[in-house]
Amino acid sequence: MTTLDPRPATLDALGARDETDLLVDAAVRPEEFPPDFVWGAATASYQIEGAATLGGRTPSIWDTFCAEPGRVVGGDTGDVACDHYHRYGEDVGLMRTLGLAAYRFSVSWSRVLTPSGEVNADGLGFYDRLVDEVLAAGIDPWVTLYHWDLPQHLEDAGGWPARDTAARLAELAAVVGGRLGDRVGHFITLNEPWCAAFLGYGNGIHAPGRHSAADAVAASHHLNLAHGLSVQALRAAAPDALVGTTLNLYPVTAAFPGADSEDAVRRIDGLQNRWFLDPALLGSYPDDVLADLGALVAPTLIQDGDLGTIHQPLDFLGINYYTRHVVRPSAYPGTNAGEFTHRGLPTAANGWEVDPEGLTEILVRVARDYPALPLFITENGSAWDDTVEADGSVVDADRLAYLAAHLAACARAREQGADVAGYFAWSLLDNFEWAEGYAMRFGLVHVDFATQRRTVKASGEWYGRFVRAARDILSP
Repeated sequence: MTTLDPRPATLDALGARDETDLLVDAAVRPEEFPPDFVWGAATASYQIEGAATLGGRTPSIWDTFCAEPGRVVGGDTGDVACDHYHRYGEDVGLMRTLGLAAYRFSVSWSRVLTPSGEVNADGLGFYDRLVDEVLAAGIDPWVTLYHWDLPQHLEDAGGWPARDTAARLAELAAVVGGRLGDRVGHFITLNEPWCAAFLGYGNGIHAPGRHSAADAVAASHHLNLAHGLSVQALRAAAPDALVGTTLNLYPVTAAFPGADSEDAVRRIDGLQNRWFLDPALLGSYPDDVLADLGALVAPTLIQDGDLGTIHQPLDFLGINYYTRHVVRPSAYPGTNAGEFTHRGLPTAANGWEVDPEGLTEILVRVARDYPALPLFITENGSAWDDTVEADGSVVDADRLAYLAAHLAACARAREQGADVAGYFAWSLLDNFEWAEGYAMRFGLVHVDFATQRRTVKASGEWYGRFVRAARDILSP
């Protein structure tokens, strides 16, 4: 039996381009995954497209946020990013080379609809061409409607704390579903609504940069509502497509025993995980989280019928996983929300602990506590300080090992009964990583942002070989 080694011992083994150098014993085997398992990679519009002012695109909150000094590391912007808008053909060719079966990407709301709500033909046409290119390469397109890039004119009208914004996303869903639904088999309504709400409107480290706990809570509910309305719109516009949503989920662990620690775990888990899982999959908000939030939940926020709208039948659930939350009671008097700490595990370049066991835990928990759905890992990856070698190669052994360990975690979750149906590596390309700018690289493919030269990293080669081996072994 030949499998793939996540821990090559030498630079030569990693840098070699011969299949036999990488097809050796490993912690995870292609045979551990079923024939219909979906193998892919993911990106997001603002992080890769560039062409910020071309083709009728208008500003998003991230254009505005990046223009404010001090918001983004290095003063970076997504104005050019990976120039995917012009280079999508090359990038789809890379996907084909890697043997990917699926490509998850998002649409830029500001590119598709004008401030007056009319369809921008040039913008929607870009996604038309992209979908056709992806399909021609034998790859299935997975389309995310909202990946954090709210049009600035909607932020000016109140943003996600305003109820009307939810209805506006449903309009985007109807347009995109109507245009692409004859060829796109999978739609995702939202990407990580927790981040959009609490990082964007609570602590202000993401666009639009507001600092209001009440706004963050209101935004979270309206994002949940937007999900439900968008599912309805997609069902009407693309009745043959499968529809789901994507949440960033974390197992939450106490740093040390004690009642205070367990209450901190409950609070963090409630707001991070259950506040989004419960309304979408159970049709209710968790009572303990409502009690924790208290007056932050305005009396008119959750209206009659909202939970029924949010609780739409779904075809799958997307889960983004990067690490575990480890919490301890807050050291600040009068608070008990908890503080984040580490367990002493190795960390990636951005300080996140590498904890593949946490992926198994969260998958098994969702499968146990919520209605049965196929679960897709819609993002999983790591940032490292990549170095381009003299021969032009990028030997990223840490990322390669991270991928292998997390694929093994998916296999363990399947053994424990979780219906893990696919895996999308984050990310296909090094890209604009939000408030971190270009300082953090997550890609399977290295991008020289000065020249736009793409180089498949050792991790990308390994993942591609693993995917091709899986597909070859399991195909008739």
